[in-house]
Amino acid sequence: MSHSDPIADFLTRIRNAVKAGHRQVEIPASNMKKELSNILKAKKFINDFAVIEDTKQGKIKINLRYSENQSVIRGLKKISLPGIRQYRAHDELPRVQNGMGIAVISTSKGLMTDKQARKEKVGGEVICYVW
Repeated sequence: MSHSDPIADFLTRIRNAVKAGHRQVEIPASNMKKELSNILKAKKFINDFAVIEDTKQGKIKINLRYSENQSVIRGLKKISLPGIRQYRAHDELPRVQNGMGIAVISTSKGLMTDKQARKEKVGGEVICYVW
């Protein structure tokens, strides 16, 4: 379990569950992870998620999405690391897999995809790529 980078832990747990062919994965909850799960659900990378408040921290139970026994999530990559933060202006935001994937950006208006950030003309920290 990664204590210094909870988002990297979140992405790794999803990546490992996809490689193992699991339909669900449980992850310790946080507000940022809930927002990230919302984005993944809105962009149809996952079917659904539920926040379970059974412990002090709680858990997020994510139902992974599969199409013809292949995961919809082909790849996850953490971009901004604790020691090397990656910030971009709205006109410098990356395009993931030529528009087939998303970049998740942490802006002053909250977490959003690269497309939303360009539309609202806000830059921020590039958290991760999902394709």
